[in-house]
Formats: sequence, structure tokens, C-alpha cells
Amino acid sequence: MYRIARGIGFRFDPETAHRLALGAVRLSRPLRALKRRDESAAAAVFGLRFPNRVGLAAGYDKDAVAWRALAGLGFGHIEVGTVTPLPQPGHPRPRLFRYPDRRALINRMGFPSAGAEVVAPRLEGSRPGGVILGVSIGPNAATPPERRVDDYLVLVDRFRGLADYLAVNVSSPNTAGLRDLEGAPLGELLAAVKRRAGTTPVLVKLSPDLEDPEAAVGAATRSGVDGIIVGNTTVSRPGFSGDTPPGGLSGAPLGPLAVERLRRVLAVSTLPVIACGGIMTAGDAAERLAAGAALVQLYTGLVYRGPALIAEVATIARTRRGDS
Repeated sequence: MYRIARGIGFRFDPETAHRLALGAVRLSRPLRALKRRDESAAAAVFGLRFPNRVGLAAGYDKDAVAWRALAGLGFGHIEVGTVTPLPQPGHPRPRLFRYPDRRALINRMGFPSAGAEVVAPRLEGSRPGGVILGVSIGPNAATPPERRVDDYLVLVDRFRGLADYLAVNVSSPNTAGLRDLEGAPLGELLAAVKRRAGTTPVLVKLSPDLEDPEAAVGAATRSGVDGIIVGNTTVSRPGFSGDTPPGGLSGAPLGPLAVERLRRVLAVSTLPVIACGGIMTAGDAAERLAAGAALVQLYTGLVYRGPALIAEVATIARTRRGDS
């Protein structure tokens, strides 16, 4: 069934197809999956009880318009955003590109966001099926680099108490200068966010392109944050030849790099880690979990495989028990 729907959706440009998919999920409200929650799949991570170990990565539901319905597909957690303090349009279209033969996407979205004051009310109320709700936060593109910490703190103030956890996005390749925060300023930024967040768990999302992920892990650990997400899209183009649009690559070609960076982070991290990037099959998820990841997140795999992938990954993840 999803293969048919995907074939229809792929007749549209990628961004229009994505918007239509979110609308379809909202209308269908697939609540039956919530009734099939398997208590044996639950995991305690970051001090939170996740119904299972598979989540939806940030970027899929940027403005939190369909997160409750998406939870009904069987996710244990949903990460909305990335949300910016003020509304911003992102980069001009086209800014999302499909490569079906490689099971890949390239995006140069640039944090299009309805803004914190629009998104926040959409998070109020109950959590269907006990799903964990994360919010990915990032600065406005117009904010000068020296003021970006202030943007993050504004977002912490708005979303603590609404989100179950906050994810500090310093790794998108599509906001000029953002990845500079993964260097020397990282520890100071994360410490400030953690102080302001109070009891709300704080995670940091790191790039797979980091040459020295060990240094970033050290800064994160010293800052007192609660976990790490590895990783984001890559500006490299493994498996591609010729010209491609600028932006971040996700999907199957990212897989080997994502695993290599995950293993390097896990080798030095005492914090729980979420694996994100290149997870296209249950076997891909199993590899990350066996390496030591506490949770996994899907995005591009969902685009190409549909909701069946969620159930497959949740089944594999059930065999990896324990708390983090």
C-alpha cells in the first residue's frame, strides 16, 4: 500500500509531497497502533520512559502540525522542529531533492519555522500512548553569531515544561556559521542551556562531519547535558559523482559515515546516545543498537520505506533491553 502511495507522492516535488504526507497522516489519525504498544519494548533513557526505542528525527514535522498523529504510527518518541525564536522562511525553493536510486535526499531547507510562539501551543495537552516529545531548537538565520546563545535561551524558556526533552541543534549545514558552535563555543553554550532548562533533559545534536567528535563529546559531558544525538546530514557526497545541489545529504549513502562517527562518540561518551542518520532497514537499526546506541531515529528511511519500517525497527529494538 505504501509503495503505491509513494509512487503517487513522488510525482510531486519533494516539499509538496512532504506537506501532503503530513496532511494525510493528520487526517488518518492512525490511533490503532497506540493500542498495540508492547510494554516489553519500553526503555528508560535520560530519566524518561520511552514506549520503545525508535523515534522520528527532527525535520519531519518542523512546526508540530502532525506530531500526535505521527505518534500513532508506533514511534516511541517524536522530535519536532527545528524551531527558531521568530518565524523565518528558510532558503528559497527548490531546497529538497530526491535521489530514489540511492535512497537519499539532499536538503538545504535553512530552518524554515513558524516560530516559537506558533509552535508552543501545539505541544500543550496529553501525550498519546505515552510518546516522548522532544523539541529541536536553533537560532534565527538573522541573529548575529555573538547573539546565538541568546536565541537558544529564549527557546529553552518557551519550551521547558512543554517538551519532555530539548535538543540543541548546532549541526545543520544549512545555516551559515552554525557548525562553528560545535567547536570552542560548544561547552559554554550547552552549560548555559542546561542551567536554564532546569529539570528538562538537554541533548546536543552533533554533525557526522566533525573531524574531532571526541572533543565535542568532552565539552558536552563537562557541560552537564543529558545526552547526544549522532548525527545530522552530511555535506560530503559518498557514492555520488558529478554536481549535486548544496546542502545536507541523508539516507543510505550517509550510513557508513554515520556508523563510524557513532562508534567514535560511543567510545568516549558516558552519556546516552541517539543514533540518527542512514537507518533504512531494521538491520541498520540493529547495528546501531548493538554498537551501544540507546535509541534510534528515522527520517529518510520513513520517506522511502513508509510506516512498516517503524514496526520492523521497534521489533528489532525490543531485543535490546536495559536502561540508559
